[in-house]
Amino acid sequence: MPENSNPKIDYDVAIVGAGPVGLATALGLYQRGIENIIVLDQTRAFRKVGQGLDLLPNGLKAIKYTHTQAYENIKETGNKLNNPTQPNQETKAQKNQSAPRWVTRNVNGEEIRSFSLEYDEWFHKYGEGRVSISWYDLQTQLRTLLPEEVVKANHRCINVVAEPELKCVRADFISNQEVETNPYAHWDDQQEKNKSSSVNSSQFPESEITSIRTKLLIAADGINSTVRQVIYKETPYSEYSKPEYSGVVAIGSGGVYEIPEALSQKIQDLFIQGSRIVTILNQQIAENSTENQTPRIILFSRQSGQCGYLIHTPLTLELLAGKSGKELIDLAILELKKANFPEMIQQLVALSSPEKIIQRPYYIHPVNIPAPNQPKWNMGRVVLAGDAAHGMPPFMGQGANQGLEDAAVITTLVTEIDKQNKWDDLVAIETAFSKYEGLRRPLMERIQYATLTRLPLSSEQYGQEYAQQVYARNIDQIMQTLLS
Repeated sequence: MPENSNPKIDYDVAIVGAGPVGLATALGLYQRGIENIIVLDQTRAFRKVGQGLDLLPNGLKAIKYTHTQAYENIKETGNKLNNPTQPNQETKAQKNQSAPRWVTRNVNGEEIRSFSLEYDEWFHKYGEGRVSISWYDLQTQLRTLLPEEVVKANHRCINVVAEPELKCVRADFISNQEVETNPYAHWDDQQEKNKSSSVNSSQFPESEITSIRTKLLIAADGINSTVRQVIYKETPYSEYSKPEYSGVVAIGSGGVYEIPEALSQKIQDLFIQGSRIVTILNQQIAENSTENQTPRIILFSRQSGQCGYLIHTPLTLELLAGKSGKELIDLAILELKKANFPEMIQQLVALSSPEKIIQRPYYIHPVNIPAPNQPKWNMGRVVLAGDAAHGMPPFMGQGANQGLEDAAVITTLVTEIDKQNKWDDLVAIETAFSKYEGLRRPLMERIQYATLTRLPLSSEQYGQEYAQQVYARNIDQIMQTLLS
């Protein structure tokens, strides 16, 4: 690629990845007067992809701190999803119904624990609520608050190079019609696989390499981060460039059709009991497990009477390899049988459509690696955020929420660099990013430990301590302390 004889620095900040973390960071910077920024993402176009997620009190507090209007829009969108019926349309029976809860039951249908899904109850406990929102809706709410020219699709990052003589970083991109597959963060959906295999990739030739130069580069490009792989290459951290398998896989179906009425009624009466979402586990096995990684199934009750499910179970990748459709259904049933799940649950899974079955191994970037091998979250002018720094399974619902906290901290520190005009001061930049990691890593160690052991869900005392430490924190106060 020919170099410009007088290369210029294009941006103050470039963000790789237009997911919620990258967009929230861009919004925070833009609102604080740092407007010479760009967000680049490999997706061909912004379309409805991704699953739903829960924004918990700490994530909502981080969004509110980062960009107030984004917070208001997201809260409104999430509350509409959670409460689709307008108040004046509610029937008397609906008004008298108890607040929706996520219930966990043992294999005998007895309640082990439950928590509210209502915004107000969470707000009362932790100073902020809880909303469910689809990944795409969250992305859209953030993206549309930025000028259109700031966020660009169809730019896949392939390289990052420090250019110390210019006091910047060069990032190289290609544009094409094929998105690089990500085996670490996506569902293996047989229908989508069939669609994509029918596309002739030769009709979409890759573009020539295009480059940008930027004072700072924020990598929010997910658990399979290209930037992470590039900056760790040929360093002591190279073995940590890719995520590790967590040991747990998810197998699920969005809806099981043609359930015999008798079977449906049994499951409703013993397990669902009017709840929207129910987790079922063999309590005795779970208590005797040192890592609490025992099979469990989450049932999603649909208004139509259908029932979706998601099974989390420890499996080796070798056992999972190459399986799809009926083979996955049989594997899931075998795991449920070994964990002594009742016959009715096994029958429900057996009714799944092989074409609609999905699976996903869960991966992690561990943060508790001891020094001196512990990989840094930044190198020079490049810093990792969200899943690129500390991706993990979704068992405690903290992936996106912790990423949004990263965005708030990075926004605060980069704004301070701007205020002090330290864009050319590499020492100041590295000090700021070290502060970010110093603040965030200890909490992420606690979050990852809780995620892998699920202790907050099995111990009431630990659960209360965890909730206070994670949900009840004062984000505004933390940011003030960060700058003191």
